[in-house]
Amino acid sequence: MFGAPVATLLLLAIVVASAVALRWREDWLERGLFRPFWVTRRGQWGTVVSSAFLHADWPHLLFNAFTFWAFAFALERRIGSAAFALLYAAGIAGSAFGTWLQHRREPAYRTLGASGAVLAVLFASIVYFPTGSIYVFPLPVPLPAPLFALGYLAYTIWASRQDFGRVNHDAHLGGAVVGLVFVGITDPAAVALALSAWLG
Repeated sequence: MFGAPVATLLLLAIVVASAVALRWREDWLERGLFRPFWVTRRGQWGTVVSSAFLHADWPHLLFNAFTFWAFAFALERRIGSAAFALLYAAGIAGSAFGTWLQHRREPAYRTLGASGAVLAVLFASIVYFPTGSIYVFPLPVPLPAPLFALGYLAYTIWASRQDFGRVNHDAHLGGAVVGLVFVGITDPAAVALALSAWLG
């Protein structure tokens, strides 16, 4: 965790806030929910941020915390703390916008979780570490990072158009796109290097 103070603080905030809410303060979960239909009508802008630091259950928290831990620290050391903080904030905003765009006419829709921002970190990491591999359960072998990225984006676009499960695929898609666009804007040379590595 040395050399990555922002990632360290974010991970601690996510784990502590979610653990306290799940164990002792369930009212935090209700107040922190992001409701796209109501965010503008009732001025619930703070829920854009609060919902990104709370999780509905322990498996959701553990999965996001592990994924963040696996990619965030190396990425912050690579791009610097200021850029990493900006990326994470953009990931929160982008995932919330994707959710709002898809569900802004649904009064009952609500969501929690850091997944969108974590996906922004993951996809930015794929650009900066283009020769890396990613393990995807239950596959017994790791997938090359670009193959995972393409497959994940295709699946997320498809899943966001289906009507099943409790996963906010729109937030995932928004976060992933933000991660790629962020690197493209702030460090186009990294994108060129990644494309060179992928295309040989």
